[in-house]
Amino acid sequence: MNDKSFAHPLLAPLTIAGLTIDNRLMVAPMAGVTDNPFRRLCKSFGAGHAVSEMIIADTALYASRKSLYRANFEGEIAPISAQIAGAEPDKLAEAARFQVDNGAQIIDINMGCPVKKVCRKLAGSALLKDEDLVVRLLDAAVNAVDVPVTLKTRLGYADGEENILRIAQKAEQAGVAAIAIHGRTREQKYGGVARYELIKAVKNSLSIPVIANGDIDSAQKAMAVYEQTGCDGVMIGRAAQGQPWIFRDIQHYLHTGEQLPAPSISEIKQIVLNHLQQLYAFYGEYSGCRIARKHIAWYTTGIPNSNAFRQAMYTQESTAGQFRVVDEFLSAHENEP
Repeated sequence: MNDKSFAHPLLAPLTIAGLTIDNRLMVAPMAGVTDNPFRRLCKSFGAGHAVSEMIIADTALYASRKSLYRANFEGEIAPISAQIAGAEPDKLAEAARFQVDNGAQIIDINMGCPVKKVCRKLAGSALLKDEDLVVRLLDAAVNAVDVPVTLKTRLGYADGEENILRIAQKAEQAGVAAIAIHGRTREQKYGGVARYELIKAVKNSLSIPVIANGDIDSAQKAMAVYEQTGCDGVMIGRAAQGQPWIFRDIQHYLHTGEQLPAPSISEIKQIVLNHLQQLYAFYGEYSGCRIARKHIAWYTTGIPNSNAFRQAMYTQESTAGQFRVVDEFLSAHENEP
């Protein structure tokens, strides 16, 4: 298709309670991944919106080093969205106010995380077992702040007990401004395939924006999920790990109907080295070196001899040493496809 006027509704701006997002391609919040450098990187490749890592709603943790990093929005493109999680309405409300004072323009409530240590605290997707508590938590957050409150959730807690339709309707009644739904239950975690039929049912029952999430890893899949659900946007998580340019690829396809070639190793090298510099500047020597390891592993998957390279890279204890071995490895493969 060579019609350059070709465009897709997912490229149109989206308004959430008066705040405008440039397009409807969003970065899903992922603990340990969607930090400030990664959010800015994805936005530089065309993501319209990115939600922060989950921040636990516990005042005892506000001053912790990890929470301070997660709540750092310096240099980000607005609107800034901070995700919080908790099971006590008063603490969730306090956390919402704290993040607004910290610069958040949207508060996102996590009711989708399937991780055991989060669910043990009856937070994340464990909340879906208690619909009354869900309502109290959402009421508390919405009433605590003057910015939009959004919800990230799943189809339900257990297979065969999907209650997303009731949860979503109660969320809208509580004043939630938009809802993002991962098309799996907590029981599924990340296994099997995402199911979109219930997301479509939610979209048909609500007047607020509904964002589809789960297994969206290409422009074709984004278009298919949009067509199947009628959603107002798509949220991409794991598919962006090691390939933040996926947003550029999707945008290009939706604009032109043509698929971009995969980035060359030379371009990947420039992206990786820039990302490493951003991580080192953000976290410092010790944490920067260690947090960068998983990103390097994702970026280099599929490159010849990458397994041996990663084992050697993991032994590097300094940012300078790590940067050097990454540069050398990718430079050695620059002329390969």
